[in-house]
Amino acid sequence: MKKHIPNLLTLGNLFCGVLATIFAVEGNFGLAGLLVVIGIFFDFFDGFAARLLNVSGELGKQLDSLADMVTSGVVPGIIMFGLLSPSEYFEFHKEETATIIWTGFKFVPIQLIGLILTLGACYRLAKFNIDTRQSESFIGLPTPAMSLFVISLPLIQANTDIDFVQNLISNNYFLIVITLLLTYLMNAEIPLFSLKFKEYSFKNNIIKYLFLLISLVMIITLQYLSIPLIITLYVILSVINNYGKKATV
Repeated sequence: MKKHIPNLLTLGNLFCGVLATIFAVEGNFGLAGLLVVIGIFFDFFDGFAARLLNVSGELGKQLDSLADMVTSGVVPGIIMFGLLSPSEYFEFHKEETATIIWTGFKFVPIQLIGLILTLGACYRLAKFNIDTRQSESFIGLPTPAMSLFVISLPLIQANTDIDFVQNLISNNYFLIVITLLLTYLMNAEIPLFSLKFKEYSFKNNIIKYLFLLISLVMIITLQYLSIPLIITLYVILSVINNYGKKATV
């Protein structure tokens, strides 16, 4: 029975992704984002459970990518699709935390650019399954990180009073740049460190500890706004870490 526990957790991720897709299509990006976060927790713990129970296998690997494709591929694409639509079709309820209601729909061709995220996530997940180099670290931005970045945008817009941030997230050019940049980062040959610890010495894990400390401070002080900043920090620290390793060789 224990060999099925990780797969059940993976299916929990998929279940959350399907529900998130439904709410994202309806325009309730707040609830969709919450379900994506829960799905990502399932995604983390299925791997943890597989290692703990020593039951990892090819089925679990394929199932994990299929579930991620929905939760961290389809959902962010739909959300970006919606953000690129005319702003008058959204009503932001700031008094209700993380709630955004889609009050109407008008298709504009530029919205299709948002779905590039879904295509990029699919391509990355397919590469990940056949790439033997990513057992201890990542090459390219993981799809859950991309998904967290995207779902944070409408949450920030609904829960911040900073005009500059509001205008930036409402700007289609900004959203298009973010879409293309995230798609590139998911599939770029850029090594990114993993938060898995082989041992806990400060000397050998300084980048990880620094990242976790700064992330905690940003979460406490910036709340939703911290999410895209943390992911940006993750990429920057990884590049610095790679440069440091090359300099010492």
